[in-house]
Amino acid sequence: MSVGRLILVRHGESFGNRERYFAADPPSLGLTPEGYTQAAVAARTIAAAFAPVLVVTSPYVRARETARVIAGALGVPFEVEPRLHEREVGVHRGQSYDSVSAAPGFERARPWTYKPAGGESLEEVRARVAPVLDGLARTHPERDVVVVSHGGVMMCLWAHLTDRWEGAHKPANCGLVVVEHGSRGYAAPVAMTGGAADAGG
Repeated sequence: MSVGRLILVRHGESFGNRERYFAADPPSLGLTPEGYTQAAVAARTIAAAFAPVLVVTSPYVRARETARVIAGALGVPFEVEPRLHEREVGVHRGQSYDSVSAAPGFERARPWTYKPAGGESLEEVRARVAPVLDGLARTHPERDVVVVSHGGVMMCLWAHLTDRWEGAHKPANCGLVVVEHGSRGYAAPVAMTGGAADAGG
């Protein structure tokens, strides 16, 4: 049976990741030098194991730059998909990551339900990004496509693929998740760590 593969990649280290804060202007937050190095390593990993025809990316600078490095190394085009942008954190812009778990209404047992003022819940992000993944699987049924996005987005895509939030995987910067798809739908996503693959569910 012929299958296609979606290679999901979290962007390289951003300045916000390094300092553990949400950007005041999320679209413009860039990569650190380490983030560019991580993108180059990810490109080599992808080239060794897959044969992508396209890189699709979030419009945010840190993801676009990661995609540019990967697409350039692979010699394939890249396209911007606006719906792949990171979760809008609203009132948490410019604050530390820890501000979310300390916020009124945040439930540690069900973090995907929390919606910050002026922002999105993870459930809302899932509803936004899942159709992107489904559309790529339909459009490229037997080809490899790289999808560069964000930690929150990748958690939501994992929840979409497994139909459960518990255990949703958030990879490290430039971590990879591979999803095979075919006539029977999606296979279980597989998280690649240090060049090895760990089955997820």
